[in-house]
Amino acid sequence: MHSARSGIQLSLKPVLRALVMSGVFLFTAPLALADSLPKGVSQVSSVEGITEYRLPNGLRVLLMPDATKPTVTVNITYLVGSRHENYGETGMAHLLEHMLFKGTPNNPKITEEFNKRGMRMNGTTSLDRTNYYELFQSSDDNLKWALELEADRMVNSFIAKKDLDTEMSVVRNEYERGENSPGGVLMKRLQSVAYDWHNYGNSTIGNRSDIENVKIENLQAFYRNYYQPDNAVLMVAGKFEQEKVLQWINASFGKIAKPTRSLPQFWTVEPTQDGERSVVVRRKGDIQLVMIAYKVPAGLHNDRDALGFANSILTAAPHGRLHKQLVETGKVVQVFSSSLGQVEPGINIIGAVVKKGESLEAARDALLAGIEDFKNNPPTKDELERQKRDNANYYEKLLNNHESIGISMSEYIAMGDWRYLFKDRDDGDNVSAEQVTTAAKRYLVRDNRTVGMFIPEDNPQRAEVPTAPSMAEVMKDFKPKAATLTGEAFDPAPANIDKRTQLSTMGNLQLALLPKKTRGETVNVSLSLHWGDEKSLFKKGTISGFAGSLLTTGTSKYSRAQLSDEMSKLKMSGGLYSFQTTRANLPAALELVAHVLKEANYPESEFKQALERTLVALESSRNEPNAVASRAMGLHFNSYPKGDMRAAVTLDEALAELRTVKLDDIKAFHKDFYGVSKGELSIVGDFDVDSTKQVISKAFDGWTSKAPYTRMVAKRSDVEVVRKTFNTPDKESAIYLSRINLTMREDDADYPALRVANYIFGGAGLNSRLLERIRQKEGLSYGGGSGLSVGEIDPVGSFSINATAAPQNLEKLEASIKDELNRALKDGFTAEELAKAKSGMLQQRVQARTNDGTLAAGWNGNLYLKRNWGWSQAMDDKIQALPLQQVNDAFRRYIDPAKMSIFIAGDEAKAKAAATSTTTTTAK
Repeated sequence: MHSARSGIQLSLKPVLRALVMSGVFLFTAPLALADSLPKGVSQVSSVEGITEYRLPNGLRVLLMPDATKPTVTVNITYLVGSRHENYGETGMAHLLEHMLFKGTPNNPKITEEFNKRGMRMNGTTSLDRTNYYELFQSSDDNLKWALELEADRMVNSFIAKKDLDTEMSVVRNEYERGENSPGGVLMKRLQSVAYDWHNYGNSTIGNRSDIENVKIENLQAFYRNYYQPDNAVLMVAGKFEQEKVLQWINASFGKIAKPTRSLPQFWTVEPTQDGERSVVVRRKGDIQLVMIAYKVPAGLHNDRDALGFANSILTAAPHGRLHKQLVETGKVVQVFSSSLGQVEPGINIIGAVVKKGESLEAARDALLAGIEDFKNNPPTKDELERQKRDNANYYEKLLNNHESIGISMSEYIAMGDWRYLFKDRDDGDNVSAEQVTTAAKRYLVRDNRTVGMFIPEDNPQRAEVPTAPSMAEVMKDFKPKAATLTGEAFDPAPANIDKRTQLSTMGNLQLALLPKKTRGETVNVSLSLHWGDEKSLFKKGTISGFAGSLLTTGTSKYSRAQLSDEMSKLKMSGGLYSFQTTRANLPAALELVAHVLKEANYPESEFKQALERTLVALESSRNEPNAVASRAMGLHFNSYPKGDMRAAVTLDEALAELRTVKLDDIKAFHKDFYGVSKGELSIVGDFDVDSTKQVISKAFDGWTSKAPYTRMVAKRSDVEVVRKTFNTPDKESAIYLSRINLTMREDDADYPALRVANYIFGGAGLNSRLLERIRQKEGLSYGGGSGLSVGEIDPVGSFSINATAAPQNLEKLEASIKDELNRALKDGFTAEELAKAKSGMLQQRVQARTNDGTLAAGWNGNLYLKRNWGWSQAMDDKIQALPLQQVNDAFRRYIDPAKMSIFIAGDEAKAKAAATSTTTTTAK
């Protein structure tokens, strides 16, 4: 559940900038509040609806009231990350993040409380900071509890030896999962070679031996030093009363004494690199990668903006220069870029994915040649305008959603001043082609890169990395502008959703239109189209997939690049069938979607690129434990003949079928199948119903499919019970999967009870019985759970369990899963567990209905199934009314461990070595 960010981080400053600020502070509500601030609390600054306060103990507080969604985000950022770790303590910041979920004397079962309250929560650790957040349904009780919890665990967390003993192995399994990733492994090696002395050379997950051997006393000292109010920034965003919340914050955090200790100062400066460096990783795998890293200044330096622009202009598909030079010509499968480090000088990364068997050296040389060519050919006007437009769209979308900004703010807090988010947005509009070229020539040079070899040279091309200005200097002329984004406080109750939605039919298209005032005038669209039947779609699964995935690569009017620009101009985020835009752009967006669906022309070059990417992706999964076990389970439970779109196939069969696909087949499929034989279109957000209907009618009226739609009936086969194991050599993490088929539909009387039972057993995340056992108690697995799937129309379903572990722990993992399942069946669940499950599930369901995209997609499903949101209310009522006996009876009636088939994939040599070691130790 918690995550360590790897060395790669998307740069905060690449292409994401917006319009110049108006210079108006938003002081209306904050000034009124300033008159009634708690004693000692001071108001510091306010920018675009976010106001900073300071407590006497040093805690900084950011409040962003937004009543457009009945949700709240609480996010606390600690200014400590992996760069603050000492020798022998790598990974400590991330390990400590895990430990803060283990409880305090006042909150001994934190994950239980999260679950009971339906809170989405997590913690993340990066090079420069650690953060914890909760996203939940707005209520005084939830918010007050979340604030009290964060204040409590800031200084009162157990950080106990018994918890470290189990959590260490959980983090180690997370480390092992990362070791399965070719890209992750290569990045860690690149990172360590690029740096001589600075801690940015260490991956956040840490060194395995440090993870395994860290002393609890060291962890406790690290916690006491950095987890203090003067080293933290608390943000509350969403629907709440400012004055009340500030009082709560002062009551919970204000009682924590101001620390007397001084935080350590770090003075290590990475020396100027004096020659090319290289690193080669040789491991089993099915994919080739090349990465080129260049040293660059810290995030506050102006050159980071220009370098971010350079990254996007070079690598972004479909416009990127390297994409056109290398991907479209078939020299590589994909190009990409990223960056690492913001607070201190970091690295800029440009890389490529290369098909196995092709020359990696040739790809490296082509990549370097493209970068060198870029330095001699400045960005064009169109390239710069595209980056600036994408930047404006990104920030507009971010600032329209308090759930996103509440968490994204952590990155800017780590840099020293949260207000820099807004200056960062605005600075991008001033980036020039000359700045981009100058920065590229300064840093993207031979002796400043990590990829080559050392060559003696009398006149080396070195890059002196300048010192970034201070935050005070950068912000001295900053003038914020007022926020103007408002929306209505919408009630997400099913009855209100049904009442506010206008249902109608337009030809073969069913419509659900729900107009409502939204922050930023956003509107979400969901479109579902159905065509064909079991016979007409036979042996067309792969062709159908390509026909859909290649729609946006070109039409009779637009190339892929032009279409991408059009969608950007219309502020469309998402795909053709599900996207968000704004009120002003909705008509043109609907017309564009209809045009693409009708007039896709499938360029041959795009088809070849897509085919190559798909082949490489499939090949790369050949020895991945999860893919191997999942394929085997799918084949075992397959109920459909070969050729049926739903049939499971082997990897080699999938590859063989891909190699037979022809572009003419795809074009023929589009001609024969695409159209509105049956469909649903739902729109939720800020729009005018009458004019939107006219646009829909003009865009889709008369467009019907030549292949009439008949629903495919789902089938379930009785299969023998099996236990299969698969060897995946040189993989540090293994996978356990198991499944049993069920005969059940959503309207079956037992479904609500079985749904709740699954939630308690393995569906509630960390607080589920399964995760409490294999992660919290025994430390065997980083993640896992159970899943329940049932039919909406046909009585076809399944119950499954999954978990990861080190190969040497698989035997213990399997035994623990079996024991926990048998215990649940024998002893049943408790009344306390049921009460918490009801509370958590019902609050999560309310939260889901606050998302406009979810509402639009939900309406499509309801229209197809001929029901409305009253069905959801009925499900809520059934869950709330469930007695304990019914839940236990349902679980016992449907779940039989003896009938569950098991599929395990891992390194058999590692597992065997562990078993041998255990046997030898026992014998002694």
